[in-house]
Amino acid sequence: MEHITIIGAGLIGCAWATVFARAGHTVMLYDVDQAVVDTAQDRVLATLARQYELGLIREAPERVIERVRASSSLEEVMHGADFVQENVRETVAAKREIYAILDKLAGPDTLIASSTSGIPASSFTEDLAGRHRCFVGHPINPPSVIPLVELVPAAWTDPAVIERARAIYARAGQVPIIVNREIQGFIVNRLQGALLAEAFRLVEDGFVSSGDIDKAVKDGLGLRWSFMGPMETIDLNAPGGLRDYCGRYGPLYLDIARQATPRQWTDALIGTLEADRLVELPSHLRDARQAWRDQRLMQLMAHKRSASTEYAND
Repeated sequence: MEHITIIGAGLIGCAWATVFARAGHTVMLYDVDQAVVDTAQDRVLATLARQYELGLIREAPERVIERVRASSSLEEVMHGADFVQENVRETVAAKREIYAILDKLAGPDTLIASSTSGIPASSFTEDLAGRHRCFVGHPINPPSVIPLVELVPAAWTDPAVIERARAIYARAGQVPIIVNREIQGFIVNRLQGALLAEAFRLVEDGFVSSGDIDKAVKDGLGLRWSFMGPMETIDLNAPGGLRDYCGRYGPLYLDIARQATPRQWTDALIGTLEADRLVELPSHLRDARQAWRDQRLMQLMAHKRSASTEYAND
């Protein structure tokens, strides 16, 4: 098993530690903040315990956490690292600073991935001697529950690096997708952005309330999308499959797309949406609702695993 190093022991870093440790890897967690280092193992253990209760992992959490160590020494955590997952601040300057150090400390075959949500690897790895082994490994929050990870190479990333990374993520239980070349926002953010743009437009123009937008997704589209992607959805929604669907509804979607001119999200609109959300969920209840969300996601993943096994056995 590869030796995994996690740079940044916050929410995403601890989630990644959970992913790799439960897959059998030795994990070193690093953070510049000693207080974060001191509590990192406890936070990972708490996540492992919840997942064990739901049957998402079979090994006892107390055994899994033995494979996780935390440190405030970069030299210590980088020693012998085969794979590095970086999770520092979302600025180009912060990425450049940490990557300059990581590139010098890493062994010649060490892979270095960034969890960035939208900064391309080319913007902070160009001047590195080992830039060929650097890429984006963008998770969906939290990666300890949602398995998708986007692998986005820079123009100089070695294709063999991406293939090796894909195999490591897959063995750890993640679902890697490969973005063939850099694009702003990667894939998931662009898909989510398209839906948000239309949702904001529909609310702003008075066609529907923000609460009913949420219902349209969670009680409509989202039910199908939780186990089928949009391509499979439309393939199954017409008697003749995908081509039949496109023939039936292509003109409608083209007309809709022509109406959808880009709009800035105005402060007035944001204020309306925020007020609606505060009615639905007062700010002091947000932390509890986030915990509820994670619990429901874990329950959904447990169900999907069970259903997938049942389907395979039919």
